[in-house]
Amino acid sequence: MCGRFVQATPVAELARLFGFGDLPNLEPRWNVAPTQDIAAVTRDAGGQRHLQRLRWGLVPAWAREPGIGSRMINARADGVAEKPAFRSAFRARRCLIPADGFYEWQAAGGRAGRKQPFYILPADRAAMPVLAFAGLWESWTGPASAPAGAAPDRPLRTATIITTDANGTMRRLHDRMPVVLDPADWAAWLDPATAPRDLLALLCPAPEHVLTLRPVSPRVNSVRTQGADLIQPAPPPVDEAPRLL
Repeated sequence: MCGRFVQATPVAELARLFGFGDLPNLEPRWNVAPTQDIAAVTRDAGGQRHLQRLRWGLVPAWAREPGIGSRMINARADGVAEKPAFRSAFRARRCLIPADGFYEWQAAGGRAGRKQPFYILPADRAAMPVLAFAGLWESWTGPASAPAGAAPDRPLRTATIITTDANGTMRRLHDRMPVVLDPADWAAWLDPATAPRDLLALLCPAPEHVLTLRPVSPRVNSVRTQGADLIQPAPPPVDEAPRLL
């Protein structure tokens, strides 16, 4: 799964990597959580790429109210083409979600219920400066979507991150992981003409050498905590060190 991640790369660098022209003002964020706004790369009908702000937690166009989005932060790859919540977006509204890395938790020894957070990042920043999660986005219109003082029919744009089976690296922590697309596949994922069977073929675990992981401070557990120190190595206490099989 993917329930927390980092978006801290400067927007100018993202524009260079992903090929969009607009440069919105984005603050670095070291602990992005569900229902918060995230940055995502989309493609318009003319083939131009854009960086959009989308709320994390997909709200289908047919939803009665937007609260459903909090339960749809992830979409399983094995049902994304058929499930009513995702199939329309899978056909027509796909996006790339840039991430410097993401967090996962593993049960630790010692005190019951204690979990050790890990930060998962590209193993080779020169080859892959940022990760690109496969995502879907939707536009929902309704009175509850309008911010205070805005028109009641203003659309609420939301997104979900597609997950797949964990690769060998991630399986040490969890049986699911976000789909990390190879840069060579970014164009095909965004292209509305890509055949569904070819899209589904992209939704597979990343090769094991692509990612590396390291334990970090439990300060990341709080969604209110921010700062670059969250991703710095912080080995767990010796008597509670988790076993990586």
